[in-house]
Amino acid sequence: MDDDMETGNLGPYQDRPRTFPNMRSKPYAPLIFRILMRINSRVLFILLLFGLGAIFYVGASTSPIIVFVFSVCIISFLLSIYFAKWVLSKDEGPPEMAQISDAIRDGAEGFFRTQYGTISKMALLLALVILSIYLFRSTTPQQESSGLGRVTSACITVAAFLLGALCSGIAGYVGMWVSVRANVRVSSAARRSAREALQIAVRAGGFSAMVVVGMAVIGVSILYATFYVWLGVDSPGSMKVTDLPLLLVGYGFGASFVALFAQLGGGIYTKAADVGADLVGKVEQGIPEDDPRNPAVIADLVGDNVGDCAARGADLFESIAAEIISAMILGGTMAQRCKIEDPSGFILFPLVVHSFDLVISSVGILSIRGTRGSGVIAAIEDPMAILQKGYSVTIFLAVVTFGLSTRWMLYTEQAPSAWLNFALCGLVGIMTAYSFVWITKYYTDYKHEPVRTLALSSSTGHGTNIIAGISLGLESTALPVLVISVSIVSAFWLGQTSGLVDEAGNPTGGLFGTAVATMGMLSTAAYVLTMDMFGPIADNAGGIVEMSQQPESVREITDVLDAVGNTTKATTKGFAIGSAALASFLLFSAYMDEVATFAHTPFKQVDIAIPEVFVGGLLGSMLIFLFSAWACSAVGRTAQEVVKEVRRQFIERPGIMDYKEKPDYWSLCCHCSICIFEGDDKTWCFGYCFTYSCCSVKKCRPVGDGTVLVNDVTAPSQ
Repeated sequence: MDDDMETGNLGPYQDRPRTFPNMRSKPYAPLIFRILMRINSRVLFILLLFGLGAIFYVGASTSPIIVFVFSVCIISFLLSIYFAKWVLSKDEGPPEMAQISDAIRDGAEGFFRTQYGTISKMALLLALVILSIYLFRSTTPQQESSGLGRVTSACITVAAFLLGALCSGIAGYVGMWVSVRANVRVSSAARRSAREALQIAVRAGGFSAMVVVGMAVIGVSILYATFYVWLGVDSPGSMKVTDLPLLLVGYGFGASFVALFAQLGGGIYTKAADVGADLVGKVEQGIPEDDPRNPAVIADLVGDNVGDCAARGADLFESIAAEIISAMILGGTMAQRCKIEDPSGFILFPLVVHSFDLVISSVGILSIRGTRGSGVIAAIEDPMAILQKGYSVTIFLAVVTFGLSTRWMLYTEQAPSAWLNFALCGLVGIMTAYSFVWITKYYTDYKHEPVRTLALSSSTGHGTNIIAGISLGLESTALPVLVISVSIVSAFWLGQTSGLVDEAGNPTGGLFGTAVATMGMLSTAAYVLTMDMFGPIADNAGGIVEMSQQPESVREITDVLDAVGNTTKATTKGFAIGSAALASFLLFSAYMDEVATFAHTPFKQVDIAIPEVFVGGLLGSMLIFLFSAWACSAVGRTAQEVVKEVRRQFIERPGIMDYKEKPDYWSLCCHCSICIFEGDDKTWCFGYCFTYSCCSVKKCRPVGDGTVLVNDVTAPSQ
């Protein structure tokens, strides 16, 4: 087959041999998974039972609510395992599809290994910095009253930080792991039925979403219960339960740290690969997207997984963890000011809300049923309509369960009607989430006027297209800002009028009302993340179908799924931005409380007329544009390398365009790979497609015929 391709003995397009170079090296798994896989299955099962028993024992020693949360999270993990087994039981299609999927998987795993290896080293370094800061800073009044010393406080914060970083990294890996295995199964299913392909993509995304949300909830719950038992909370001379959530801040910071670099690195990679592949392939050579003649197509498909699966999973994990912790802090503070006899309901309320999120999102995912129609496009429903039906089911259940949760957790004799006000705050948040989904869909779905107008502007040239695109992007910020503004004001007012007052008679529920609204917005996070994961899986499926040269009818199905996937990916970005905007208001309030605690003076307002404050605001605003500029510059530089390599191949191998020569996908990966040296006769390059250390430092470059040049020595390619 390779000889036929090199000599140009190829038939018509549909009869050409469907080949792809085997780029698969040893499968990669993170260290923690490799350790677990080496343990005997019986021993692992016993350790698992022992761990579960310890978790439930600690939970039972804390509160029945914690036991409920643990139970729901465990059930959600079991359901996610069912989703994974169901997806992996589907066939991978013909060998040419599996070969392409293996290459995508290899690149994605290599990216994870490189990026998260770097992040882990930085996290350990930052953990030492945090330890030093906590060892030398003054103790808070809460720590002094509970007898919690500096060393104990420092160790607790560092442990929480490392656990948050670890869980965030696992959340990112899970998102990537499932997407690179589901894409080929969606491609194979598209040969039979569009509805079956849709269901596989949704359940694969559901697996990742359930794990991400479940880990965020159970991680905070385990920390809370462990500290509660270890520190003897609420016993004489020990810490009060209302101060306990302050010890969880490190967990949210660790999750934020990993999410920042995951989003930045994954975003730069995916956009650089996408831009480089499109500029040379679609613009210069005039070939379709995902055409097998484009040497950068594999890097583009890898970018979809690492940018929109791994990074988005870590991002939403961080958003949920930070929202839970900030709401627990505000709930405890409000309960303390109002002298509520049992404040545990206000503190643990966020954990209950997100436990119900796992339940209702599971129902929404399972509501998307199996194959009903044939594989003909005209005979199937619109995939977006199917996903919207599932989201509508989830939204309805969210309203019901949120109302039940507020009545169960937030009812107090001091203000019997307060729970109803907070239920309305949650309804505001749910409506905000739905509004963000609708707004993003309106501005990104090809069925609506904005996208059609933008497409029409392309008919008059690149300049008008760029102007129209920038204009549309700027315009799309107006409605989200208005929605967020209305949500914050409404939720704050509902909280203030809930009837909860402090000792002086001042209403204190405003901030907690905003926190409840944020919880309401994130009460469907698992289903929204499912729709996000659906996007890159469908995108990869389309690429696999195109590269393996499947019939046009199959490509039509994956094109429809891909178009919907682009909208769902944008929807999740809007959802994450909206929840972050609501959470930022809470975090700023928590920051003011923390400053007041250390300064021992009230800190109620920020005066921008003070020069230092005004300059701080200017510098903070400047950082947004500066980091955005650096990110865009990184995308541009990386895309230039991709463009140069693709151009080089088209010039040196003119037979690529006529299918007489096959592109060297491997060499493009070698341009951004990791060099592995194991002696003079065992030197090779792994195509991990991430850093430039190989070419710029180790002088690793392709020379064709399956070999690479490493330090001017020809070595076999893996």
